[in-house]
Amino acid sequence: MTDLPLPASSQFALLRQRRFAPFFWTQFLGAGNDNVFKFAFTVMVTYQLSVGWLPPALAGLVIGALFILPYVLFSATSGQLADHWEKSRLMRLVKNLEIAIMLLAAYGFWAGNAGVLLGCTFLMGCHSTLFGPVKFAYMPQVLEEHELVGGNGMVEMGTFIAILLGNMLGGLLVALPQIGHTAVAVACVLIALLGRWAAGRVPHTPRLGPPLKMNWNPFTETARNLRLAAQDPVVFRSLLAISWMWFFGAVFLSQFPSFAKDVLHGGEQVASLLLVVFSVGIGAGALLCEGLSRQKVEIGLVPLGAIGMSVFAVDLYFASRALPPSALMGLQDFVAAPAHWRVMADLALLSLFTGLYSVPMYALIQQRSQASHRARIIAANNILNALFMIASSLLAGALLASGATVPEVFLLTGIANAVFSAYVFVRVPAYWQGFVGLVRAWA
Repeated sequence: MTDLPLPASSQFALLRQRRFAPFFWTQFLGAGNDNVFKFAFTVMVTYQLSVGWLPPALAGLVIGALFILPYVLFSATSGQLADHWEKSRLMRLVKNLEIAIMLLAAYGFWAGNAGVLLGCTFLMGCHSTLFGPVKFAYMPQVLEEHELVGGNGMVEMGTFIAILLGNMLGGLLVALPQIGHTAVAVACVLIALLGRWAAGRVPHTPRLGPPLKMNWNPFTETARNLRLAAQDPVVFRSLLAISWMWFFGAVFLSQFPSFAKDVLHGGEQVASLLLVVFSVGIGAGALLCEGLSRQKVEIGLVPLGAIGMSVFAVDLYFASRALPPSALMGLQDFVAAPAHWRVMADLALLSLFTGLYSVPMYALIQQRSQASHRARIIAANNILNALFMIASSLLAGALLASGATVPEVFLLTGIANAVFSAYVFVRVPAYWQGFVGLVRAWA
């Protein structure tokens, strides 16, 4: 493995370099472990344990809320730590924390103790909160400018593939007769150990700028980080646009089980297929960014992504609203019905354009933020992401409670995406100008 830049013909070349590969596998294994743990725990309390104070219908919501709460509370502190400490040291400390949490979680799975596992859910949210700012602040420090889009695309692809694989592995292991809980416990600890090994290979990455005077008050520091981000209107509106992407994606991800069962008339395997298509689509879109942007930060891809997100979200409504009622289908019967191909195509293209939308904005923020407080800008982004995702759950729940169907929620989300994106592009004309220039260059 070499530290010298390889030819920039492919972003996959970064996986052969020490400045990127250990970092990539550190974040990949961390994201995977989060989802092995969360999904196995959700399945356990939904199907296998009888916990009077945690009804199965609320289990997923409670676990998701506990995991995301640290992003709201501690992202500002995490941003300070990532700007203040040497980054490889912070990554190793975060991975040490993950091992300790997973050892505690292993006891929780073995004993069938939902209380312990809920505590571990919150602690794993803290682990991910600590890693977020250092992850995105590390890349612009070790990558050349022409590699920034490709590096972000690799990380975005890796994150969603890790989420997919983590959910699949967690679900398979916890369902093993008699040994399921033990298998999940062992897997979580082993993945944490692998992540720590990868973090130990991340090269020394010194602090940029003077030492910080830490502010341990999360509320005042959160306000300070948001003010810091707002100093550059382009950066701040890009943060809002990224947070909107998480709002948009959370609406679809949260509704896949209901959409699969009540609209598509499919069983659990069909719900899993929706997750596979969505994750692979975002990963593919993220990887396409480098080639489409000609290895530079090309914000013209953002309007293209926004247009595709709205078009295929709206078409998903029309493709799914008139499906005839039927008994629950297995995966083979579902795929064999031509009426479902359009639904799958819409979902694949919707997620692909979401990948095109997000990667250039992450790269733009990294490029425009001052190196000395880049991690705190990313922390502000994580705070906004969490708030937007909470808002998406509340609004989608309110719409469904008022009588809206899942396809109607998708339709309204696609329309809202068009309105929100138009606002951003009017306030930041560089996005639309970049899109026009990109179209002309392709023509």
